[in-house]
Amino acid sequence: MEILPPNSSCLELSIAMPSFPSSEAKGKIKLLDINEAPSRSEEECVEEEDEDSPVPRKKLRLTKDQSRRLEQSFVQNQTLNPKEKEDLAMELRLKPRQVEVWFQNRRARSKMKQTEVECEYLKRWLGALTEQNRKLQKEVEELRFIKAAPPRVSALSMCPRCERVTPAASYLNT
Repeated sequence: MEILPPNSSCLELSIAMPSFPSSEAKGKIKLLDINEAPSRSEEECVEEEDEDSPVPRKKLRLTKDQSRRLEQSFVQNQTLNPKEKEDLAMELRLKPRQVEVWFQNRRARSKMKQTEVECEYLKRWLGALTEQNRKLQKEVEELRFIKAAPPRVSALSMCPRCERVTPAASYLNT
């Protein structure tokens, strides 16, 4: 910070800041006046900083045409070779790294959607198997009950002469 003479009527501050890698003179210190709006070139430098920088990067917003074209490319081939990536980036006026990251994210979304579909299918399958298991267990319990119960003598019998169902041994009495 610069120290101004005591007779100065306004407060002026400046900050020493190292130059960005895109500057001509590497390691040169540039003074920024916080009372001035940054120039356009300074704003561009901030947006184009390296990935290692702690400053958050501006999120890439694609146009509808860019998104549509990327989706078409993804449908044709889920991975791009370096030449395809370069060509697509030039066509869409994007950096090859942006195209590469878009494809990585799209593959991840695709895999997650497929996993969700498979999970839903397995849940329905589990529900059907659980219901079938419940019915079979109920049937097994009924069979065990029938097996454990003493045999019952039928209270009804059929008359051999007229083939009518009558109470047991009643056809002998007639």
